[in-house]
Amino acid sequence: MNKEDELIRKKSPVNIRNKKAAFEYFFIDIYTAGIVLTGTEIKSIRLGKASLVDTFCYINNGEIWVKGMNISPYFYGSYNNHDSKRDRKLLLNKKEIYKLQSATKQTGFTIIPILVFIDGNGRAKVDIALCKGKKEYDKRQTLKEKEDRREMDRAMKNY
Repeated sequence: MNKEDELIRKKSPVNIRNKKAAFEYFFIDIYTAGIVLTGTEIKSIRLGKASLVDTFCYINNGEIWVKGMNISPYFYGSYNNHDSKRDRKLLLNKKEIYKLQSATKQTGFTIIPILVFIDGNGRAKVDIALCKGKKEYDKRQTLKEKEDRREMDRAMKNY
């Protein structure tokens, strides 16, 4: 990721994160993908009405799809409102899809969406990560590091 991409993510009015993913997985590689939306889905995302809990990506016929992403129906939508839990296609280059496909054939690797944001042009983007699952002792270590950081921040605040 370059500095411009990081600035866009920080300035974006919408940052929907998968907080559990950082605890459950090691991130090997991160890609930014466009997402194909229909109808009122973009309006719901702009209102922050989306969730990445229990989502994952899979590759089918050379296309990458996200499964389990919940985008709530738009409140002001009509009978044309979208289905909240449908599978959504992601837009990546063929080379990137091929890299992900070959990596996920190895055991222990998966593709997880970690962030949904709006870019500078008003389009919804998804950061997906090639991940390897953490063991129980890795999770305990992560919790310990997080607690240590909190204690240091508290000590610095009181100092």
